[in-house]
Amino acid sequence: MPRRIAATLATVTATVTAGVLIGAAPASADLVTYCIGTGGAVTVPNDLYVPPNESCDLAGTTITGNVSVAAGANLVVAGGRINGEVRVAANGYFDASESTVGGAVVVAAGGYGVYLRDAHSGTITVRPKGSATVDTFLFVEDSTVSGSVAANAGEVRLDRNTQVEGSVSSSGSYYTDVHDSFVDGTLSVLNSATGSVVCGSAVRGRTTFAGNLGGVQLGPNGTLDGCASGGYFGRDVSITNTTGGVTVDDNIIDGVLTVQSNTPAATVAPNNRIRGGVTGDAVAPAAAKQQRGTSMRNRGEAGEERAAARLDAAETQAEAAGPARL
Repeated sequence: MPRRIAATLATVTATVTAGVLIGAAPASADLVTYCIGTGGAVTVPNDLYVPPNESCDLAGTTITGNVSVAAGANLVVAGGRINGEVRVAANGYFDASESTVGGAVVVAAGGYGVYLRDAHSGTITVRPKGSATVDTFLFVEDSTVSGSVAANAGEVRLDRNTQVEGSVSSSGSYYTDVHDSFVDGTLSVLNSATGSVVCGSAVRGRTTFAGNLGGVQLGPNGTLDGCASGGYFGRDVSITNTTGGVTVDDNIIDGVLTVQSNTPAATVAPNNRIRGGVTGDAVAPAAAKQQRGTSMRNRGEAGEERAAARLDAAETQAEAAGPARL
């Protein structure tokens, strides 16, 4: 996506004591820097706070403390480093490309979303939506997560050579997809509203799908999305109590595949290599190839459009505000 980040360096450091910030912005250090506007390759020697409904757009900036993105606020970071954690409030947005977050990324209920590209972060947590009207998204591409991913709302997609060094768990998400990525721990997708797709990926630990309403697709030739290849699963795989269709095609499973209480019964292709065999209710695929559905593709495009629109608005607002006082 085109970026319009101003390279102007700030000349004034605006800091206030933590005592003044009580009730306004969390602070783990004695000083907190407010960021409104654009900033360049400077070092912020304390925590950073983006106030409500404001935008901060940073290029090459180092933040030594933690970051808080307030309600309705936007933080865009390119080629930067955040030594601490990032917390995103309701309707807040965090976008990081070619950047490092040393600590965790935590999205509050109703957060607008998080987009990581060519980035490195700690553990990622997406809180349940609750009564919030905004349903978040978590898009991670070409990135490394040094820890686990736990999502309890929204659109969740790990894509394009993303590596998760811990486990991935989602419960109550809109969908949870893993494309061309690696999960070092377990993968668990529970009660997803519109299903889960895993393609061209490797999961080292046990994989569990249960209670998903929109179907589960492992590998190509399913009805949810187009895939070039199946995946590798290093332990048992269990798919149970799923509606909307289950397809398992062109995968290596170094364990037992359990498909039980799915409506309709799971379709398991003969080209899978399943070391421990198949248990439960399964049927062979029809002679004709299944046709790729459009629901998942359209849903993914809608999420991308939401992210692109918010990024564009954030950059425009930050540019209009001028150089940030970092």
